[in-house]
Amino acid sequence: MPGTLYLCATPIGNLEDMTPRVVETLRSVDLIAAEDTRNSIKLLNHFDIHTPMTSYHEYNKVEKGKQLVEQLLTGQNIALITDAGTPAISDPGELLVAMCRESGVPVTSLPGASACITALTLSGLSTRRFCFEGFLPSDRKEKKRILQELAEESRTMILYEAPHRLLHTLEELYGALGQRRITLCRELTKKFETVFPATLEEAVAYYKEEEPRGEYVLVLEGKDFARKRQEEIASWEGMNIEEHMAYYEGQGLDRKLAMKQVAKDRGVGKREIYAYLNREE
Repeated sequence: MPGTLYLCATPIGNLEDMTPRVVETLRSVDLIAAEDTRNSIKLLNHFDIHTPMTSYHEYNKVEKGKQLVEQLLTGQNIALITDAGTPAISDPGELLVAMCRESGVPVTSLPGASACITALTLSGLSTRRFCFEGFLPSDRKEKKRILQELAEESRTMILYEAPHRLLHTLEELYGALGQRRITLCRELTKKFETVFPATLEEAVAYYKEEEPRGEYVLVLEGKDFARKRQEEIASWEGMNIEEHMAYYEGQGLDRKLAMKQVAKDRGVGKREIYAYLNREE
């Protein structure tokens, strides 16, 4: 009987996000395949895990993958971990899973932290439909093609980016997609977690003045939502405040919530709307 490949999610920052199930599995398997053993040994030491490790990364994924599958076929159980987050997401673990499936090796996933999902839930953008792009390709022609596809994408988009490429990527996104809402997330789950909602134009201007630090997750508004918002803004611009209030109250919002939404739409404080509506009282 072949062994099982366990895809074990590890913390993306806060060690308290390590699940007891993952800890127990890492202790009980025969071998841990890690993206960077020098980094992972710190995690294993923290949880008093002494299972043997081997490296499995982008540059040895084909040959090492074959070796790991052979070991699994002899009955060994192997856990796969990355430096942070869930294996096989924008990660060479994708190939190992495919090799296991082709060889009849059982694979199971132990869920936990994932930077892309964490950022999406914090973004304030639509979470009903979304797509994950990962890192944009380095090849210029391929990147141009991807950017053209993203410009037509209706779903919320999630991308990863390194600090030294962030500004250039934001400029390319702005050039290809135009004005969109974006939320930039860094240091997720850590003490200095930062969630920065902005427009692409605002983000470009900000990072021309401020040096990016840390790895970023970018959550971008899809085309349909951007167009819908522009249409809403155009309709609001044709309303006075009383009509704008009536619009939301007609949808069932109470007066307080309607004032809050009108203020948000118009980019002003709720007190300003309140003062206007009560100016003759």
